[in-house]
Amino acid sequence: MFEIIDLHFQGEKEIIASYVLRGPKGVALIETGPGSTLDHLLQGLERLGIALEEITDILLTHIHLDHAGAAGRMARLTGATVHVHHVGAPHMINPTKLLASAARIYGDQMEPLWGEFLPVPESQVRILQDGDIIDAAGIPVKAIDTPGHAYHHMAYWLDDGTCFTGDVAAVRLPGYDHIRLPTPPPEFHLTLWKESVEKLRAMKPDRVVPTHFGPFQDVDAHFDQVLTKLDQLTDYLRERVKAGDTADALMAALPGWLADQARAEGVDEEGVHRYEVVVPSYMNVTGVLRYFRKVEGMTI
Repeated sequence: MFEIIDLHFQGEKEIIASYVLRGPKGVALIETGPGSTLDHLLQGLERLGIALEEITDILLTHIHLDHAGAAGRMARLTGATVHVHHVGAPHMINPTKLLASAARIYGDQMEPLWGEFLPVPESQVRILQDGDIIDAAGIPVKAIDTPGHAYHHMAYWLDDGTCFTGDVAAVRLPGYDHIRLPTPPPEFHLTLWKESVEKLRAMKPDRVVPTHFGPFQDVDAHFDQVLTKLDQLTDYLRERVKAGDTADALMAALPGWLADQARAEGVDEEGVHRYEVVVPSYMNVTGVLRYFRKVEGMTI
């Protein structure tokens, strides 16, 4: 089984996790979280009695800053091998373009949100293809190419039926059934995301473990809701665009629409806030609108 380190992103509980696998050859981490939560990661490892030199492997589901931002620093501290999708690997070795793209999105919030992002030494990077088996501290872990949220996205499969889903199984916070979709630019792709969900479903996992946050065993219901939410979000935004709404108008409208959806599904006001922190609604708008322009050919 695995252990969970809550990274307390932006002071909130249970919205970004790093997962710990203890194996016969050491310790593996799935996700490091952002540089801004590195202290929480290190404190969590210390509470679990894990020394940095025990960490042999770091598995990244993808290279977005909330998942991989601390990977470079952790690689230097531990000497671990960093396993990452073949599309994302070059950007972990040389993050110049990745950070420039993120800076265009986040502006002066880059540092407070994400903190330091160091390159991963090339000698410590293992480039993954679909189906590769990772010897993660002596535990066999299968990498599963799962685009839709990002082209550089891997899910990770353990032989006990656990599937670490990164963001492809969306965001679901502990204590709630509600699921919220992270659809940031530039790589959200509706069709590919649906195909990735069905690819994972066909493997019949016993539990899915999103990075945001923790394990869920109602797997089919969870996947069904991801697919439903994909259609609901894109249908809502598509119709608003066709009605003439601008991007600014959609950014003003979507937070309320998403909050009402969450409340209707049993989420309290604290939960509504936490879902918005981990999945900012403006990112939903910008990612989906880019998909409409690039893939569906819409004029916006």
